[in-house]
Amino acid sequence: MLDVARVAMPSLYVVAELFTGSEDLDNVFVNKLGITSLIREAMSAGDSHEEGRLVYRYGGEPVGAFVQPSLRPLVPSIAHAMFLDVTHDNECPIQLRSAYDSLPSSAIVSMACCCSGSTRGYDEMVPHQISVVKEERFYPKWNPDAKASSPGEVNLKTGIIAGKLALNKMHQDLASKGFNQVYVDQVDEDVVAVTRHCPSTHQSVVAVCRTAFHNPKHHQYRKEVPPMFIPGKIDEVVLEARVIDRQAGTYKKCEKYINGMPEYTVEIKEHIQLKDSGIVKHAGVTSKGSSEFVQEIVFERLTPGSVIAFRVSLDPRAQELVGVIRHHLIQFSPKYKLGSLPDQHTPTILETPLAQIMSKLTLADMNMLLFRCDSEEQEEGGGCYNIPSWTSFKYGGLQGLMSVMADIRPKNDLGHPVCDNLRQGDWMIDYVSNRLVSRGGALGEVGKWLEGMFHYLKHIPRYLIPCYFDAILVGAYTTALDITFNKMSCFVQNGSTFVKLLALGSVQMCGVGSFPALPPLSLALPDVPYRLDKDTGKKEQCCVSLAAGLPHFSSGIFRCWGRDTFIALRGLMLVTGRHLEARNIILAFAGTLRHGLIPNLLGEGISARYNCRDAVWWWLQCIQDYCTLVPEGTAVLHCPVVRMYPHDDSEPHAPGTPFSFTQPLCDVIHEAMTRHMQGIDFRERNAGPNIDMHMKDEGFNVVAKVNRYTGFVYGGNRFNCGTWMDKMGESDKARNKGMPATPRDGSAVEMVGLCKSAVRWLVELHKKGLFPHSSMKIHRDGKELKVSYEDWNHKIQVNFEKNFYVSHDEKDPDEKHPDLVHKRGIYKDSHGASSPWCDYQLRPNFCIAMVVAPELFTVERAWKALEVAEKKLLGPLGMKTLDPDDMVYCGVYDNALDNDNYNVARGFNYHQGPEWLWPIGYFLRAKLYFAKKLGKETYDQTVYLVKSILSQHYVHLERSSWKGLPELTNENGQNCPFSCESQAWSISTVLEVLHDM
Repeated sequence: MLDVARVAMPSLYVVAELFTGSEDLDNVFVNKLGITSLIREAMSAGDSHEEGRLVYRYGGEPVGAFVQPSLRPLVPSIAHAMFLDVTHDNECPIQLRSAYDSLPSSAIVSMACCCSGSTRGYDEMVPHQISVVKEERFYPKWNPDAKASSPGEVNLKTGIIAGKLALNKMHQDLASKGFNQVYVDQVDEDVVAVTRHCPSTHQSVVAVCRTAFHNPKHHQYRKEVPPMFIPGKIDEVVLEARVIDRQAGTYKKCEKYINGMPEYTVEIKEHIQLKDSGIVKHAGVTSKGSSEFVQEIVFERLTPGSVIAFRVSLDPRAQELVGVIRHHLIQFSPKYKLGSLPDQHTPTILETPLAQIMSKLTLADMNMLLFRCDSEEQEEGGGCYNIPSWTSFKYGGLQGLMSVMADIRPKNDLGHPVCDNLRQGDWMIDYVSNRLVSRGGALGEVGKWLEGMFHYLKHIPRYLIPCYFDAILVGAYTTALDITFNKMSCFVQNGSTFVKLLALGSVQMCGVGSFPALPPLSLALPDVPYRLDKDTGKKEQCCVSLAAGLPHFSSGIFRCWGRDTFIALRGLMLVTGRHLEARNIILAFAGTLRHGLIPNLLGEGISARYNCRDAVWWWLQCIQDYCTLVPEGTAVLHCPVVRMYPHDDSEPHAPGTPFSFTQPLCDVIHEAMTRHMQGIDFRERNAGPNIDMHMKDEGFNVVAKVNRYTGFVYGGNRFNCGTWMDKMGESDKARNKGMPATPRDGSAVEMVGLCKSAVRWLVELHKKGLFPHSSMKIHRDGKELKVSYEDWNHKIQVNFEKNFYVSHDEKDPDEKHPDLVHKRGIYKDSHGASSPWCDYQLRPNFCIAMVVAPELFTVERAWKALEVAEKKLLGPLGMKTLDPDDMVYCGVYDNALDNDNYNVARGFNYHQGPEWLWPIGYFLRAKLYFAKKLGKETYDQTVYLVKSILSQHYVHLERSSWKGLPELTNENGQNCPFSCESQAWSISTVLEVLHDM
């Protein structure tokens, strides 16, 4: 005969909890109903702890769970469960436990927030397993007037049927009204309390079940049951029931019907007031703090086999405060309408929508609101929030919290130290608002809005604080992001999520600290931001500066670097539409020009070091990009520049001082070009261990010149490193101290490309009447000469491939060192190095020249060289900085390692293999440029390749707690612990690829 299962499935209302392990997988299967079911031996083994654990694990979200976004990443989860008190495969619980346990075990099952079910015979208290194979008797019929002694008939007084009906009604009611949060409390060895909670109304139903695994007639149970403390106000007793004996004879197996035990029935009351309860002796009100309203329940007749369920609301004041919080959260999402209450005494600040308040913030303000790493916060006299025995947040701003909550929220990890900290006190809450209020201005208004919301938050039950704290911050954070993107370019506003995440790097890196990081601009320059100095009360400029990377290069003199700034400026500031701030940075650095160079380490201009040869060319490239990308951008060429160093040997002068002078940017550009053509040769100011404790004496001599025959810019020596590959040896043990790992002296390929780009651009500007200079006056061999920009441009053009391309022809007459060639069809990394073999090393730098000066390259040769780079240098996130076939290649950077290995000690291999991210942007842009030259099919294939490569950057960016891309990785994309977690130029160059597409 058929085994008929009676199943209570209220709308199949199922919420699966996160699956965190592999246990119990062997117990999960698909039953005949096609519903995933969980059958546990615990129901028959007499283990109330296990029952409670299963109800919690398979029965819904935890009480106080976080509000989940409508769209969220997929997370692993437990299969939807169907929870049964018994199945046809289980032994009869009465045989293993006692008849008295039937009701409380069913009650525990019914309180789970998932489908629940049973097998016919359980409710009638059939005291044996019903065989689905051998059983031939009939189930009893329903008869409301049936006598207890009649084996062929059942009614509400039979077994636990009346109790089960009430439990099923409650189960369905809880599901239909959204009571989807669960808390299980093992009160003692026999008593289990299960709470079902509605997250919108914050009503709860608490079922207290006293199990009876042993027959109370033969087992000595404790007479006293521990009191219960139920947070909130008890509105009613939904039901109270217990299994009792009755005079109806004892069980005898019927030959015709599958009969149950007639000697037991259920005593039940439904929907009564607490004072009318027969189980509760006393209910008193106690308090656990100003935000807690708790009722103490003392039981009188919670006998084994009893169940009582309370309907509980928050106390009126807490309910009102939660409703008010939800009312103010409606501006972020309509999901908060349910359970919301209008605020009768709204503070003035909360009457204004947060979006309206935040609309007054600048992007520099957003840097403070969202980001600021610990060193930046400490510069302001504070620090990132720290949780004792755990750790500090990555940022003082909202992103610090959001990054942590992004991991906590989907898992509903309410046991996380952050949630514990919130429940224990208001420290974190006050940190968030006070940090902004203390800033004053528009940021202070945002802080006051948060302060107003937190005033309500502090007075609701502590178990709800993590949920609503998160909801408030999510609303504030998403509002800030919307406003941030709306203040950026159309490219960002209309861009993909990936574009927006990268553009957020502009806010992350660009900010204003407590001390001006940039030299002052001309007083005549319009639209320069000012503020009052906190200490002197005097007006001072407060221009945005660009940090090189977080956390190592974010504050003090190590925040701003000429090379890093201008590699990153196009992507982070021009592409994102931050034109005015980009202008100010360009002009501020222009004011520091000295010896014809832009400083490497800026040091506010006063402590600048002029020890790099490439920063000036990146600066010039950015000015060109500014003129090209910004509407009426060429106007910047006539902006006034205050020269901090009127002469090379001058002390720094501030604007308005007697010795300072001002000139238009175009003249500063011309001076930089002229100084290179004339030849730069000087010794660094204050040369010695005070400015570089590792460099040898010869390294402080700086040379940068132009070859009169090829037009190539060249310079450096084997004791210094004037390009971005600037690792100086530090190990005495390995004897590499004072020796550059990659001197790249001679003509570095990217510098020749950048120089060509600048010269070509100036020629074009002059022809349009936008640049006043057509030639440079220099002195050579005692004579004054004029060298035209056009002639310089031509020389580079005709000589580039002749000197940089490594031909497949082994007899190429232009090849000076055929014995050093080990890769053909590539472009050299340099020309004229003091160690000629360095010229022939395969590195990714030629890709930069391809992007900024593509006219130097033959299309077919360029494409083949890029294919070699792709095969040999391309990593998951970055580009290998050296060919893996090179004898000194080492892809793992460890700056702490100090051994006797010359090539790796103290991170000597910084640029000898580890995979740096920023060159990948230039590699991909070069691929796109030359693919378009080769036709649509090649271009489409390249676009597919680029998207595939960048998908890994998107994943990294989305998962990064820093919300950034790192400086570098070790080989094959492995994490490098010595890398900056978020690097400006890494984010910038990837964003530029998307902009090109």
